[in-house]
Amino acid sequence: IDEIDAVGGSRQLKDQAAMKMTLNQLLVEMDGFEQNNGVIVIGATNFADSLDDALMRPGRFDRHVAVPLPDVAGRRAILDLYTSKIPISADVDIDVLARGTPGMSGAELSNLVNQAALKAAVDGFMAVNMHALEYAKDKILMGAERKSAAISKETARMTAYHEGGHAIVALLTPGADPIHKATIMPRGQALGMVTQLPEGDQTSMSRKQMLARLDVCMGGRVAEEIIFGEEEITSGASSDLRQATRLAQAMVSQWGFSDEIGVVFHDMEKAGPETKAKVDAEVKKLLQASYDRAKKLLGYHRRDLDRLAKALIEYETLTGTEVKDLIKKGKLPKPRPVPTPMVKKAPPAPPAKKPARGGRVHNPNPSNARSNEQ
Repeated sequence: IDEIDAVGGSRQLKDQAAMKMTLNQLLVEMDGFEQNNGVIVIGATNFADSLDDALMRPGRFDRHVAVPLPDVAGRRAILDLYTSKIPISADVDIDVLARGTPGMSGAELSNLVNQAALKAAVDGFMAVNMHALEYAKDKILMGAERKSAAISKETARMTAYHEGGHAIVALLTPGADPIHKATIMPRGQALGMVTQLPEGDQTSMSRKQMLARLDVCMGGRVAEEIIFGEEEITSGASSDLRQATRLAQAMVSQWGFSDEIGVVFHDMEKAGPETKAKVDAEVKKLLQASYDRAKKLLGYHRRDLDRLAKALIEYETLTGTEVKDLIKKGKLPKPRPVPTPMVKKAPPAPPAKKPARGGRVHNPNPSNARSNEQ
């Protein structure tokens, strides 16, 4: 029974009678007077805490199996399974792809392989290559490209400096995740983005990593302020501020990273007005300190910011390695080779048979006839 929380949720007095009857019948069938030897009931849910207590007692669902997201070895096995069903090019490295997809579930990896097969077919390839797999990964992580979007030069320049601020802070701040790609190509609802991927599977975050993530979130707005002035700051940092505020609130209220609040867990939905005011003050203090650190860093690396923004305007998308080489070595990206499709040519048509003397050739669909397909 998939998504068993839909019928097995905790019973309340205000629930509809139909839901109670469904759960009651399920309880009776699982622990009734009749013998059900040989019948095993397996339920799956993402909200185990919401299930009714009667459903979880011994004799019913008394054995729990946690299914976490796959690690590197698991992703490699899943990718081997799905890529075994399609033709794969010789340049595909499953190990590299498995290391580059942390946090992806089995369904997302299946979708990745499917999207890569579609991309290879559209481009005219006879097998799925690494370029198609990387394209599919970026499409899942960053969203689909909106190549039809009409972007003005001013907007592209503003976006380039905004994303360049994120990228430089991410590259030069200790504890920040490595950059996967930086782009000013509109994807999804965003005009541009900088995607970061951890080096390996992570089960927890340190205070250093959280502060680095706050600094990266502030880098875009700080870059706009440095380049264009306070009066020209745009609303493009709304998602960055939302992400930073949520992380800072969790640091203060859930993880005990505030000296003023202390090592205490606070449920903000049940907290009183005084506690909420103290938490808001600590969140503001964390965000302001992060903003000041990002402003100091970008002010020192102003020339690098100009260089990176110029490269983003010219190339639209840069990989993490290209960003690193540009900032630390001053090395411009190389022109990207376009893969050439290897399409099998259709065999030549056999020569038409000459009609016998006095006869004629039967043509079931002559060119001068108007068929339904035409």
